[in-house]
Amino acid sequence: MSTATSATNLEERAGALARRFAGVFGAEPDGVWCAPGRVNLIGEHTDYNNGFVLPFAIDRSALVAVRLRRPGQDPEADTDVVRLASTYAQKGLGLTRAEFSTGGLEPGLAADWAAYPAGVVYALAQHAGASVPGFDLLLDSTVPVGAGLSSSHAVEVAVIVALNDLLGLGLDRPGMARLTQYAENEFVGAPTGIMDQSASLMGAEGGALFLDCRSLDSEIVPLPLAEHGLSVLVMDTRVEHSHSDGGYSARRQSCERGAAALGAESLREVPADADLSGLDRQTQRRVRHILSENQRVLQVAQKLRDGAVDSIGELLTASHISLRDDFEVSCPELDLAVDAALAAGAMGARMTGGGFGGSAIALVRHDDEDAVRAGVLSAFADKGFREPALFTVLPADGAGHVQLTAPGRQ
Repeated sequence: MSTATSATNLEERAGALARRFAGVFGAEPDGVWCAPGRVNLIGEHTDYNNGFVLPFAIDRSALVAVRLRRPGQDPEADTDVVRLASTYAQKGLGLTRAEFSTGGLEPGLAADWAAYPAGVVYALAQHAGASVPGFDLLLDSTVPVGAGLSSSHAVEVAVIVALNDLLGLGLDRPGMARLTQYAENEFVGAPTGIMDQSASLMGAEGGALFLDCRSLDSEIVPLPLAEHGLSVLVMDTRVEHSHSDGGYSARRQSCERGAAALGAESLREVPADADLSGLDRQTQRRVRHILSENQRVLQVAQKLRDGAVDSIGELLTASHISLRDDFEVSCPELDLAVDAALAAGAMGARMTGGGFGGSAIALVRHDDEDAVRAGVLSAFADKGFREPALFTVLPADGAGHVQLTAPGRQ
């Protein structure tokens, strides 16, 4: 999809959402904001270990239309009430709705998809000292849920960018990334790192975000897929996962134990060639993945700086093997997607995201894409697995306001 076509589609979606907002809430929104999902090219589970990651924002995004509920505008409800509606949570089943108050908001007072905007309001109050009034919000998204493409973080980022603009908070992008991480960790209860929000906030068209998760220093490195005749094929296994489930938390705790046993504040401070023999075997494997994965991120980033995008495939595959064998966060469907893609001609493939389900990605030449798609579909059918969703993605710009041609109209 060309840049112009992508921008036009986004404007059309935003205009449609603004019109729908007016029908739902009886007034036009103050604006529409967009936040993309992300694919992590490489660097899995390194973010909460203060390591390196290399994600890119994708051309699938969450949109929120928002209107602050100012005193006197809505006499039927208190001004700190937040009314939410979503076209997204149950596609094809009409709107889903939720409501909460910004005053005295605590974890557990909002559930399901409503926890994501509520978590942002909570984080703004607790960590930025922001007084958030009530507001109305309508959500739509094209980021698949549970696919490992950061659908929840896209919602959170869209909300915080909207509130930052509307309330004039003056937050910078790294600051908003930290706040949405607090929303995930403290309100939603998911022990995620900083990567997903950062990619959604700071991504750029045609590039990947090389991020140091300790300092939050970042760099856009070129990812010119189309110019090299390449695509990133997403293979959504349709095995849903959740970062609030126990497996993700257990891996994080294992890494923390390993760092402590090695006398380090985090695994970022542990040398790549450190002696791990004093650790139990499971912790050895967990730590070995993090140390080797950080090195792979550095290597891929350098190859992209050197213009050698067509040489990163082996490192992507090595990442998957490490995640499968040392970190043990893969699953049969993810392994099959990777193996089938490689057998059909992919240059490299790996699971992406937290694991236990979700998606794998494959780096494929345009000429091989049809064969790779067919190979993956055939392999899943032979195993009796649910048919995966296959689609390509391109690096996209980070979150921001979507300019409408006129308020609520195209």
